[in-house]
Formats: sequence, C-alpha cells, structure tokens
Amino acid sequence: MTSTDTFSGHAAGYPRLVADIGGSNARFGWIDLPGADVAHVRKLPVPGYDSPAGAVRAYLAELAPVLGTAFRSPRQAALAVATPVEGDQIRFTNSHWSFSRRGLQHELGLAGLQVLNDFEALALALPHLKPAQLRAHGALPRADGGVLAVVGPGTGLGVAGVVRTRAGWQALPGEGGHSTLAAGDDFEAEVLRAARAQHGHVSAERLLSGIGLPTLHQAVAAALDRPTGVMSAEQVVEQGGDGADPLCARTLDTFCALLGSFAGNVALTLGARGGVFIGGGIVPRIAERFFASAFRERFEAKGRMRPYVESIPTALITDTLVALTGCAAGIEPVAGE
Repeated sequence: MTSTDTFSGHAAGYPRLVADIGGSNARFGWIDLPGADVAHVRKLPVPGYDSPAGAVRAYLAELAPVLGTAFRSPRQAALAVATPVEGDQIRFTNSHWSFSRRGLQHELGLAGLQVLNDFEALALALPHLKPAQLRAHGALPRADGGVLAVVGPGTGLGVAGVVRTRAGWQALPGEGGHSTLAAGDDFEAEVLRAARAQHGHVSAERLLSGIGLPTLHQAVAAALDRPTGVMSAEQVVEQGGDGADPLCARTLDTFCALLGSFAGNVALTLGARGGVFIGGGIVPRIAERFFASAFRERFEAKGRMRPYVESIPTALITDTLVALTGCAAGIEPVAGE
C-alpha cells in the first residue's frame, strides 16, 4: 500500500496514537489523518496504572465513545518517555513503569511503534512553535538561526537540542540533566555544599526539578542558617510563587538563577545560536517570578563569552502539550502501509 491508500477506511498508517510520558503524568493524543493536528488530548496519572499498556487501554476506552463509529484501533504509535532509550527494554528513571518495545507493540496490535526520549520529542517540536506558545526574554528564538536547545524542569530535568540537516530536523538527545551543577556565587556554593552533605553528587536535576525542589529548599535553609521542615515541591511552588513564604520565595529565586547558569552552559555546549527554550511543567507555574528573576543575567554571565550568549534568545514554552507534536514528527512510515 502507498500513503494515499486506505486501511479500514482510513489513510494508511492511521489513526496514530502519540504519548508524552513523564514521571508523574502521561499525556495521550490522537492523529486521525495525515496533516491533522494532535487531537483528543488526555492526561492520565502514571501512579494510577501498572504499565503503559494499561494507560493506553484506559485512554482508548475514553476515546472510543467520543469518536463513535469513526473509532478505529491505532495502526502506529510514538511514545516520548522520560528515560534514556536504548535497546528493547525501557525502564523509567522517575517512575515504576517499564516495558518491552516489541512486547508493547504486540500487546497493542500496532503495525509500528516508535519510542523516543521525551526531550528528543520536545526538541523536534521546537522549530514548529508559534509565538502564542512562547513567552520570550525580548526577541523570540529563530528556527533559521542555527541549533535550538531546550532545558526542561519537570519531575526530572531534561535537556536536548535540534539541528537542521539535509534530511530535515535532527534531534540531539542526551542526559544533560545529570551533569554536575556549578555554583555562580558564594551563596550558591553554600547551597551546593549543604546538598552535597546529603547527596555525594549534586547534578542539575538534583536541585532543578520537581524531585529536586525539596532538596533545594532544605539546602537554601541550611545556607541561610534557618532550619525548617521538609516541604514538597508543590508546597514550595505554591508558597513561594507569590512570596507568601520568604524561604520558599528565596528557594525559587535560587532555582531561577541556577537554571539560568545551567541553560547558558547548554547554549555554549551545543552552540545553540538559534535559541534556548525552557520547557517542563514547573516554570510556567512561576512565570512572573521567573521573568523578574536573575535567570537571564546568569544565562549571560559567561565571562569572555558573554557577547556570544547575549545574542542567544531565550523563551519559556507556555504550551505544555507541544511534546506531542514533536512525538508525531518522530513517527516513521511502516513498510507495506
């Protein structure tokens, strides 16, 4: 069959299922026909299901009555997963889920299944983002400006890039969130010292993520010599975003400053002249504090390389579903369909 043929009344290889699976939530979407936007997006809690297959079945069970007689089982699927992707067996870094790629494809009756790192999928979406999906520090990033990069504090901390090649946009996935975090001033050095007393290696994810915010809050308290009780990431964001709790507010300010330094390092490492995007679910919730923070100053504070990074645009991704678009771009045609 060719791409213009039909399968059970639908275009070959369609409908398609896409998913963005993090440590806390799995977002599912549906693509009915070639060129169609991702539709029927649903968010399901990862802890509520034993496996991706169970969550997919729950999503399809919700979708079937919505589509009625138009519903068909998906022919292909692409999953963006918050873990390194290598080999057949996939084990999530920050959740209990694991699965076999071949086994899941067979279990769901799919003609094709692609599995991408979640930030590989997000990177593939970067060239297609529209101004309405972004909030920039001044100028917007430019897809024609060269390499694009994304840093995303969510449950964990993702890092990826994308570069234009003769074959189209090519993602540059990695595990940059686990690289060692550096201090930008004496206060941050004390914060990192306090964190190292609890964790031998302080990666960027150790502090700049949902799982890291409680550790950062404790480390900031220790650096200020203000003993405090343990707070969840949710509590730190809620009580610090509007300044209601001064220690939580200081924690978020430190978070933004450290994130700026780290994002600047990513820009230098990848040569991301087109721009650096901030993704993930945390920063959109503290957007006003983020744009009033030291993020951009610390992004540019690279000594002799300041002129280089000053010219690099930075922007917050305000649409938290864009990884599904990149996931759709990662679906490869299945031979014979």
